[in-house]
Amino acid sequence: MAANPLQRLRSIKVKFSVVIVAAVAVTLAVNEIGIVLNFAPVFRAGVAAIIALGMVQLMSKGMTSPLRSMEQAASSMAAGNVTERIETTSSDEVGRLAVAFNLMAEELAEVDRQRRELVANVSHELRTPISALRATLENVVDGVVAPDPALLRTMLAQTERLQRLVTQLLDLSRLESGGTPLHLLPFPAADLLEAVADESALHSPDLTFRVEVEPPDLALVGDPERLHQVFANLTDNAARFTPEGGEVVLAARRQDDVVRFEVLDDGPGIPPDSLNRVFERFYRTDEARSTDEGGSGLGLAIARWVVDLHAGRIHAEQRAEGGCRMVVELPDDAAS
Repeated sequence: MAANPLQRLRSIKVKFSVVIVAAVAVTLAVNEIGIVLNFAPVFRAGVAAIIALGMVQLMSKGMTSPLRSMEQAASSMAAGNVTERIETTSSDEVGRLAVAFNLMAEELAEVDRQRRELVANVSHELRTPISALRATLENVVDGVVAPDPALLRTMLAQTERLQRLVTQLLDLSRLESGGTPLHLLPFPAADLLEAVADESALHSPDLTFRVEVEPPDLALVGDPERLHQVFANLTDNAARFTPEGGEVVLAARRQDDVVRFEVLDDGPGIPPDSLNRVFERFYRTDEARSTDEGGSGLGLAIARWVVDLHAGRIHAEQRAEGGCRMVVELPDDAAS
């Protein structure tokens, strides 16, 4: 309490008022005592000023210490140290500013962590196809292998993988920066899902893609192009883990005040501890990491961003009969 005698006051204006009143009161009291003791006016004024200044320093210590700490922390953060935090017990405006400073520091630290993680993940994802292309090209140049159609198809597949990764990174960057505004208009849910199913059937002819929409004329308001991207990513992900001869179901129905979409597969499902993490950038389950066909880990992150822009929700569930259920819930009127 001695270090911060005004700690309990919640307004810095009240604290300043208390300090001023206390300084005036001390000055008057010292002056009266000096008159009684017959001290000279100059001496009385000097003693009163010294005592008042000392008291003001004591009472205002807790008011200014957070500001000094923030100054030092800001300088340290400018030098690249994002671990700085401010300790304060004050509940006034300065104390609340210190709390806001700590929140800002935590966000900066999280952004810095994500930046480092992004660089590491992008480097890792790019290294694999680039290394494969380089090794293949070196073998061709050195005459070790002939540039036959099979080899060229392999090189083309690696090039397409690089193109997909770069495209997804650009899409995610635009979404996060708000550079891709939504173009909202009413459209039938069945048309969207049928288009996605037809495209997926071309890429995975050994699987069955079935569309269920109830009622058949179900419609909603949204950006059809962006939502097509969402369900194409979800369906591609489902097809990747569905065994040959399996089925992927794309369903939609109205439920309360939302339109609920589901993408169901017959794959191994998602481990419970990964259900909430699969929408993070570059996150992949162990099953996905064990194969080169596991994707880049960006498709679901892009899907989450688009659904968030539509004021909707997206999550993953385990199916009781096996496999995974991706659920997207969009408001009936996404424009509201």
